[in-house]
Amino acid sequence: MRTVFDPTDPGTNAYDLLTSIVVPRPIAWITSTGADGVGNLAPHSFFNVVCQKPAMISFTSVGRKDTLRNVLATEYFVVNLVPEELAESANASSAPFEPGVDEAAHVGMRLEPSEVVPVPRVADSPTSIECRLHSSLKLGNSHLVIGEVKAITVRSDALEDGRPTMDALRPASRLGRDEWGRAPEVFRMERPRRA
Repeated sequence: MRTVFDPTDPGTNAYDLLTSIVVPRPIAWITSTGADGVGNLAPHSFFNVVCQKPAMISFTSVGRKDTLRNVLATEYFVVNLVPEELAESANASSAPFEPGVDEAAHVGMRLEPSEVVPVPRVADSPTSIECRLHSSLKLGNSHLVIGEVKAITVRSDALEDGRPTMDALRPASRLGRDEWGRAPEVFRMERPRRA
């Protein structure tokens, strides 16, 4: 037996259901700068890779938040990984701050210049993905933002054979409600080859 939910029924909270089912979700902890020069730091858990060549990633802003306004105004943003030890700071940066408040300063996050884009990155994050806006699409009450990757930085001690390891990154993830996830247990399987 299953309970069926109609997402168009006013009594159904499709957002709560989807965010409890589509798990774990990686977190894009995005730094951006407004046209006025004020910085912004906010976590977005609707985030993924969308193109291999050229390399592109996406995030979704539910509503027209500071991150979206900044990216549309300046065309640049940086996605910073949220390791387990920074999860509380990432959560704190999700508070509904007034526009014009620099969340990184408010939650005590140290920023440093990025390699290529004119937006700083989170200094204590083991990785950053520097992006230039490729396109955006309004979808209902949300905006899908696609960024072309201009540089990827990884702390050298998090690399093994030129690739980051899960043990070194220890990424936190978002689950449903107020639940967060720790780095997953890793197992390996080789991809099947053509018969």
